[in-house]
Amino acid sequence: MSPRILIASVVMVAALGWAAVFRVTAQTPAAPAKESSATQAPTSAAKPALILPRRFASAEEATEAFVAALRAHDTRALVTILGSDARPLIASGDPVADRNIRDAFVKAYDAGHTLVAKGTDAMALKVGSDDWPFPIPIVKQGAHWRFDTAQGREEILARRIGRNELNTMQVCLAYVDAQREYYEEDRRGNGVLQYAQKFASTPGKRDGLYWETKPAEPLSPLGDFVAKARAEGYRRDKSGGPTPYHGYLFRILTSQGPDAPDSAYDYVVGGQMIGGFGLVAFPAEYGASGVTTFIVNQDGVVYEKDLGPKTPTIAGAMRAFNPDKSWKKSDVAN
Repeated sequence: MSPRILIASVVMVAALGWAAVFRVTAQTPAAPAKESSATQAPTSAAKPALILPRRFASAEEATEAFVAALRAHDTRALVTILGSDARPLIASGDPVADRNIRDAFVKAYDAGHTLVAKGTDAMALKVGSDDWPFPIPIVKQGAHWRFDTAQGREEILARRIGRNELNTMQVCLAYVDAQREYYEEDRRGNGVLQYAQKFASTPGKRDGLYWETKPAEPLSPLGDFVAKARAEGYRRDKSGGPTPYHGYLFRILTSQGPDAPDSAYDYVVGGQMIGGFGLVAFPAEYGASGVTTFIVNQDGVVYEKDLGPKTPTIAGAMRAFNPDKSWKKSDVAN
């Protein structure tokens, strides 16, 4: 098992919602994760009501209310405190990652925090042993204080999106490694070396990249990472839908198009995927959890493209690996 799989495939396994998205194959388009009405990002179809940031008697009072809402994972209270502009900050499309980030912030706050004056009408909240500055300042308006979400919104989004996209590029390479490992043995016992057409195997079989094993048995290509994903808090979606990890959803592609190297052909022949493999990774919430869509095939070269606000629809309908001239190679080592 390669070091890259050890490091990055855990990201992919968790990204696939440990078991829920294992069922999302090339024939089943993935849908973006659902959110509560209080935190759902605005869409052209229905825009939530505008909520202005709550006003407080002091910066200290604002800080205490904010941290209390984080500690309680009260997303409605957070929208009230920060205003409706903060909805994409509060709900990225990945509830598990959002919860983990809130927990990490509270842990840093409990380790140490201070309010630092920025002029006469603004305060910066710094947390943790390294005095990390929270990007959203607390500003004074008349006799009251409020969080100025507009000042820190883009910085928070940029940090999250950058982090998610870097993870996702490594996930794409880890998927390549996992498929190559799967191909090394006759996993299905039919005398044919082939790639996996899905992430999770049918119970009792080895027709996916992951299957249950007994303590003395060798792990599946993704076996070690399911446990790690669960430890991070990811669980099967009770509704059967896909669960994003760090804001991205993943789907296997079983063919390639005319703009791919070696032109168009199906990877699956006679029901067996022997010609190659592909993957598409796309943000669950465009602009909140990510911007770029990534694709990769058996050559191990990751391509990227911004598909725009309709990313979930476009990428969710993708069936073939087909990087035309509008796609560019990602700056990630194979």
